[in-house]
Amino acid sequence: MKPWPQERELTIGFAHAAYQLGAEFSARARAARSFEVRSLDELKARAPEADVLVVSGLWRNELIAACPRLRFVQSISAGTDQFDKAAFAAAGIRLTSAQGGNERAVAEHAMALILGLTRQIHLARDNQMAKHWRPMIGDRARREDELGGKTLVIVGLGRIGLRLARLAAAFGLRIIGVRRSERPVSGIDAIVATDKLGTVLAEADIVALTCPLTPETEGLIGSEALAAMRPGSLLINVARGRVVDEAALLAALGSGRLAGAGLDCFHDEPLPPASPFWGQPNVIVTPHSAGETRAYETNVVDILLDNLDRLARGDAELHNQIV
Repeated sequence: MKPWPQERELTIGFAHAAYQLGAEFSARARAARSFEVRSLDELKARAPEADVLVVSGLWRNELIAACPRLRFVQSISAGTDQFDKAAFAAAGIRLTSAQGGNERAVAEHAMALILGLTRQIHLARDNQMAKHWRPMIGDRARREDELGGKTLVIVGLGRIGLRLARLAAAFGLRIIGVRRSERPVSGIDAIVATDKLGTVLAEADIVALTCPLTPETEGLIGSEALAAMRPGSLLINVARGRVVDEAALLAALGSGRLAGAGLDCFHDEPLPPASPFWGQPNVIVTPHSAGETRAYETNVVDILLDNLDRLARGDAELHNQIV
């Protein structure tokens, strides 16, 4: 590996359709040069200039061959499934994630979806738009509900899952965590391994997905898992769309087995206008915005600068290292 250049010799490219990462970096008064692009075409044109790229959704793996100067990629997102890790390793390019940069936002978003569905805020908003004052409801099964004493199964106990658990505990929910290891975790009432998910789904009033997308989690919530869930339960997905079998979920929602779902991610994004999820009255759709926060640029640039300092020192381990 070549020695890491002095910072004044570096060119850093920021590539995101909306985030103001370049402005945040410039405000830190660092020595490196930088540029910012907003589209894939712009990225392809300017990426060969970069020693460092800060990028996520605009990334394409063919850029590796087109960027002979590239030494380090800082992902803007916690997820890194769009990056070919083997190709990065072969090219000697380091890769780190932004894990932790939006853990508070995603956990709070998941809690908001849980509260929104439980208190029927989405239906109240629909009634507001229709100028309809809904009368009191005699049918107890159709009323808003409360969370105290219910059971929440959290699939994935990374930083987001653990933070969600702390938030949910404040509402009196019993928490079951699902992860690779069954080692006990403070604040979690019970832990089961991922391959034992089916054993706890029948206990869940709410299942929240906060896991990464891996070969083990892709399609994890399919027809079998949905059939095992307690009738009238809720599904919350702030993980990745492909963790859920969408056809099976639509069937479970349509049959009434599930009372509702809060979905922030989908197989196809943006969600196509023809998607049946748009018209589901018992679904809250958010546009993969769980990680959106006014603090996001600050958080990502903090991670980037930490990693630049580590690279300058020759440290072997980077913050959130992937490759």
